[in-house]
Amino acid sequence: MEKSLQDVVQLQGGAEMPWFGLGVFRVKEGPELVNAVKTAIKHGYRSIDTAAIYQNEEATGQGIREGIEEAGISREDLFITSKVWNSDQGYDSTIAAYEASLERLGLDYLDLYLIHWPVEGKYKETWKAMETLYNEGRVKAIGVSNFHVHHLKDLLEEATVKPMINQIEYHPYLTQKEVQAYCVEQGIQLEAWSPLMAGELLDQPVLKEIGEKYGKSVAQVILRWDLQNGVVTIPKSTNEQRIVENASIFDFELSIEDMDRISALNQDKRVGPDPDNFDF
Repeated sequence: MEKSLQDVVQLQGGAEMPWFGLGVFRVKEGPELVNAVKTAIKHGYRSIDTAAIYQNEEATGQGIREGIEEAGISREDLFITSKVWNSDQGYDSTIAAYEASLERLGLDYLDLYLIHWPVEGKYKETWKAMETLYNEGRVKAIGVSNFHVHHLKDLLEEATVKPMINQIEYHPYLTQKEVQAYCVEQGIQLEAWSPLMAGELLDQPVLKEIGEKYGKSVAQVILRWDLQNGVVTIPKSTNEQRIVENASIFDFELSIEDMDRISALNQDKRVGPDPDNFDF
């Protein structure tokens, strides 16, 4: 079981990804974001997740540079993820979008690049571009986000490189068992976005009760549940105390019974769109 914030999972292809990282969805460009990223790195985080559509890659990049300096580490110690947005999908436009993300971030390469959503009629061409970037050594790992099982099966019919990650909405009210089982079968690592359900779960009675039992917050219980389910997790926060607290989950282990109780909370309830029904 993972013992520290720097513990990694080996992805298909050999890249090593931290089990735990910082997400920056819905954090605006500016000093608050720069400080959040720098603070996370200073406190031991090694994985940062952004996306072109978040419109915050420049501040994320600045936070990365300041964090590297403050923590006395190198770029190679970090694992940085971004994603190609829907309007940029297609072969040539995906390559161009990758270069644009690097420029905004001020980086020479990404550790992980994802297709953000399964845009019908486009994601296969987009994946060919991802394979080119990967085969040319310009990115360490490639994957998808918000893909259901049927999207993955469709992609795998023509793919020459398997997605290494599927980043999906995943929390106790949306356990996505079918997607997880298929990803495990295919050797695709599952990663959770919105693991705390945008804060909606923080007053959930069962989770509060379990938290009291272990002397942990609801957020810590959920994030520990992610890890024990073999799911990489990237909670968002800009508050230093919460950034530290979220990551303080390596000193306890949930019992099988408590793991099952949390999983039983599933309601197939989303805070984001259904990947079979989005219009952006």
